[in-house]
Amino acid sequence: MSRIGRMPIAVPAGVTVDIAENNKVTVKGPKGELVRVLPEEMEIKLEADVITVSRPNDLKKMRSLHGLTRTLINNMIIGVTHGYEKTLEVNGVGYRAQKQGNKLVLALGYSHPVEMVDPAGLETKVDGNKIIVSGIDKEKVGQYAAEIREKRAPEPYKGKGIKYIDETIRRKVGKTGKK
Repeated sequence: MSRIGRMPIAVPAGVTVDIAENNKVTVKGPKGELVRVLPEEMEIKLEADVITVSRPNDLKKMRSLHGLTRTLINNMIIGVTHGYEKTLEVNGVGYRAQKQGNKLVLALGYSHPVEMVDPAGLETKVDGNKIIVSGIDKEKVGQYAAEIREKRAPEPYKGKGIKYIDETIRRKVGKTGKK
């Protein structure tokens, strides 16, 4: 049995969960609303502020969808109550990040500034050499943070580039001179 899949999800006060046909789950909370269509094989029940997910049989596909479905619902509930945040760090001489309206302007050693427009539902803040991406959808926050990092991924010799705040870069030793 899936250990994650059979855990019940407590619905906090101020959050409404609506389960429509074909497992269309709508979660409304203080920070916003999220809608997602989940696999229809899974059985999602809402009873007295507790959501339980069960599977029809023990086929490998059903076992893998069980834990996934429960986690997706849980992430939606956390998103509308607390929200999600990813912090990136810009390292390197002359590497800068600025905010202009809803645009993130990055100076990353290229001949031109890199401009990125914030997607709907996400917000970026610049604090010194840190970029904070926040929103209610965990998937979108992670995807946009990955796209920002991709503009100049950290290199292993000096560690220049954009990295996640908790990421460690495996450093390499540079070449040595001939003797």
